[in-house]
Amino acid sequence: MRRDRDTHSQVWGAKIHLTRRDLVKRASWAIAAAAFPASVKLAAEDVSPTMLKLSSYMSEARNSALPDKVLQETKHHILDTFAAMISGSELPPGRMALKFARAYGGPNICTVVASDILLGPIEAAIVNGELAHSDETDDDYTGGGAHPGSAVVPATLAIAEKVGISGSHFTRAVALGYDIGMRAFQTVGTGPILKDSHVLVGTFGAAAAAGCALSLNAQQMRWLLDYAAQQAGAGFATWRRDTDHIEKGFVFAGSTARNGVNAALVVDLGWTAVNDVMSGPDNFVLSYNPKADPEKMVDGLGERYEVTLTTLKRWTTGGPIQSPLDALQLIMKKHPFEPEQVKQVVVRDATSAAYTVNNREMPDICLQHMVAVMIIDKTASFKAAHDKPRMQDPEILRVRGKVQLIGDEDLEKLIPKRVAIVEVTLNDGTKLSERVESVRGTPENPMSREEVVAKARDLILPVLGAAKCDVLIEKLLSLENVKDIRELRPIVQRS
Repeated sequence: MRRDRDTHSQVWGAKIHLTRRDLVKRASWAIAAAAFPASVKLAAEDVSPTMLKLSSYMSEARNSALPDKVLQETKHHILDTFAAMISGSELPPGRMALKFARAYGGPNICTVVASDILLGPIEAAIVNGELAHSDETDDDYTGGGAHPGSAVVPATLAIAEKVGISGSHFTRAVALGYDIGMRAFQTVGTGPILKDSHVLVGTFGAAAAAGCALSLNAQQMRWLLDYAAQQAGAGFATWRRDTDHIEKGFVFAGSTARNGVNAALVVDLGWTAVNDVMSGPDNFVLSYNPKADPEKMVDGLGERYEVTLTTLKRWTTGGPIQSPLDALQLIMKKHPFEPEQVKQVVVRDATSAAYTVNNREMPDICLQHMVAVMIIDKTASFKAAHDKPRMQDPEILRVRGKVQLIGDEDLEKLIPKRVAIVEVTLNDGTKLSERVESVRGTPENPMSREEVVAKARDLILPVLGAAKCDVLIEKLLSLENVKDIRELRPIVQRS
């Protein structure tokens, strides 16, 4: 068997696995070196201690139980991402994804969520990824620069269905995807070369999760990381100009889920690659940030789980709108008022956040519109956040005209923490103010299971109906009892 044919060698005092191919390669290096003068050095391809630790951890993750808190958080993020995929099927990017699925076809192996379509794993990963980030419903990293769930969960689902893994294995693979995707970003950061991190995070995260789902061994994980690195280079943010969210969904999730699944599948079929893409000449880390420390790839592995540091969005809107809506809701709970009582609403947000959500064309990333919706509806539902025609409703426009957004330099200094201040002035002169330091859904202010379920139900029920909605939520929150992830197919698909 491919995964059992390793022999052992010592590199820098650590035990690694080498295939017969590696031994033949090293023998050829020795013969070639003998033909050259002593001054010419042809070094064998070494594997650094960092890569040994990283690849070993990745290969063992499938058998490593998650701490209780991490397990619960991982299941919450899986549920949240499934809800995003299902609700995304009703939005324009989701409809384009399903159009691609129907036109492309493929082997009947993997589920396309919220449809009656089955595809091959690579195509299913693309489509489900696009569904997951059809809008701003899915999770995002608290420090910014990543939407890991929309890439990691679809990639894991595609491979999990191909090979038929258990719910526990699925959950561990997802958690590993968050860990590796975020550490890749934390290692190289953004700068002159890599200006946008979403493809990097998604590709590394999806690859790690898919590799875990396939039970790749440590040597294969090293090759997997090389194939992930070779696909993770799109570091420019033209997606910011995509007002339809279709390209953005592909960049953040569809393409990255595909990259990860593709990397895992070719390695599983026997493709080989460089043994350590994190060290040596022209390596991944040097290419993006020569000052970066590769040790960050293994920092806190098994102790710090990135899924617990990723935000579940309370509101199905862009990230910078979350804290203003939290603040406004708190004000309204303490001092209820009606829209006609409002004279002015001033929202102070970080300057970069204000730039992103200031009077945008799309309702779910337009702060002024969503504040008006909250004042009128007393909440901000998924339906309201995606009702573009309502942006021209006279009542909305009247309230929206009273909303002022101010970019605040002092709040900008607190980024990546998203702090917002909302001040409501009523017609009688009453001033109501609230400052939100920690957005609901962040690690500092986590959503309860009841809130996670309520959000998921709001997204799933209109698409799949009440019966399937309840069963799916129950299954995903007890994945440790699922023997084969393919049990989910009849629940998540439309008949």
